[in-house]
Amino acid sequence: MSPASRRALVSHFQERFALSERRASALAGLARSVQRHRSVRKPISGLTDRLVELAKERPRFGYRRLRLLLEREGFAVNHKRIYRLYADLELAVRRKTRQRASQAPREARPKATSPNECWSMDFMSDAMASGRSLRVLTAVDDCTRLCVALVFDVSLPAARVVRELDRAIEQHGTPLAIRTDNGPEFTSKVFDAWCYSHGIEHHLIRPGKPVENAYAESFNGRVRDELLNQHCFSSVRHATDLGTDWREDYNSVRPHTSLGGLSPLQYIAGLSGGHGPRSGLQLHPGIHLQPALAPAKATP
Repeated sequence: MSPASRRALVSHFQERFALSERRASALAGLARSVQRHRSVRKPISGLTDRLVELAKERPRFGYRRLRLLLEREGFAVNHKRIYRLYADLELAVRRKTRQRASQAPREARPKATSPNECWSMDFMSDAMASGRSLRVLTAVDDCTRLCVALVFDVSLPAARVVRELDRAIEQHGTPLAIRTDNGPEFTSKVFDAWCYSHGIEHHLIRPGKPVENAYAESFNGRVRDELLNQHCFSSVRHATDLGTDWREDYNSVRPHTSLGGLSPLQYIAGLSGGHGPRSGLQLHPGIHLQPALAPAKATP
């Protein structure tokens, strides 16, 4: 039991059985000094209300990520206090069970050390309110976690994929490599010719080994949890509009623990200014950071 619960039990004993404070505290297993203690900490005005608002706006965020957002807004509070409020208000995110992962040894994959060194891509599937299927193309930068493409349509053939990648390159620059699975869009002649014409290395993962495309799989989990599962799409245009808003929030606002609590655009700004949060990061030869632009709404 928490000290607050034991204090309530002491009060109950005193009121119900007319016991002294000493006797009631002994029965509740609470020291009298704790029973008489009164906090002198000043409450932070608006903290609880703002925490509830953020939790409603972002229902899949845990208390750690919510604390980062509160910290940006000027609330000087540590994670322990946020956790206590988070638990008392019953804002905890429902945990989803996962299958046990294989314990077999895996080959270490070298980490990307600079922006545009490698992009990870994948496809997702969903359904609209009418029951019609919806395909989603996702692409994320391995180093900065920047979402460079998020495209919705009922069909995304290879020709459409390369057009969307051309848009991403105009905005974010050309990657040195792209990592994908062995889907037909990525193994087609159209995609192979596009990679060759742009001088981009195409890394295909081994069949049945999605863990080798871990950055794309992790990003897909965020898209599924925070976007697809939160909305019911009436049309491709509706999905595109909501996806564009989510992508802008993901790139510019959403804090990433792997980036030191920064958003991808904040992280890129730190790298271009020469004082990124990760020490030892160097831009790969031939890579030049372009100014971050607001992502244009894609045309389905």
